[in-house]
Amino acid sequence: MTTAALQTVLSVPERFRGPDGVANGGWIAGTMADALNGSRSAVEVTLHAPTPLETELRLEHVANSVSLSDGDRLLVEAIPVAEDLTAPEFVPFNDAARAEAGFAGWHGHAFPGCFSCGLREPGDGLRVFPGPVEGTDLVAAGWRVPFTVADEDGVPASVMGAALDCVTGWSHFKPGESALLGRLAVQMHRRVYAGGAYSIVARATGREGRKLFGESAVYEVDGTLVAAARATWIAPR
Repeated sequence: MTTAALQTVLSVPERFRGPDGVANGGWIAGTMADALNGSRSAVEVTLHAPTPLETELRLEHVANSVSLSDGDRLLVEAIPVAEDLTAPEFVPFNDAARAEAGFAGWHGHAFPGCFSCGLREPGDGLRVFPGPVEGTDLVAAGWRVPFTVADEDGVPASVMGAALDCVTGWSHFKPGESALLGRLAVQMHRRVYAGGAYSIVARATGREGRKLFGESAVYEVDGTLVAAARATWIAPR
């Protein structure tokens, strides 16, 4: 017995780029998580190859997985995760906002056009600029959510994935350093709304050869956990 596949078409707008010419990995991860289960539980998304922009791609549901392909080339796979994701501890919004002064990207940014952490105009990109939190092993940023990334139902899972993504990389990076996202597991607990103030927090959790590991979270101002992620990055040779 075979399971029929449900196919739809996805095209990533140029706005949601990470490195020039390809999609932001977190945006893709959030999109895939939402396609798999509406973000009701944790989803692990593996990025096998960079996702091109402004290209008709095949989004395919088979059993309990979702894949994204460009012709016969597999780009991304998403599968459910049984356990809840752990999250770095809460950092109050004012402390998170102050930490941005130490953002390594101010002194050298490999991907300044990135939708998540790039130096883009307010309202265009998310402008998540995580810096070290004094006395901790955390990086954090204060996020005031622009109205340009939300609708009447709040911020979509794709944008939440982007918010959770790059901050885990910056928990490792020094000025000018970079890596590419290889895997991101995401779990959404609550909705985020335009105009709200949130803390985005991350911690480096290890390194193995060229692989960099980290975890991140988004918190409301009262410390309520909104979303969490677990990332694997691949550093260049």
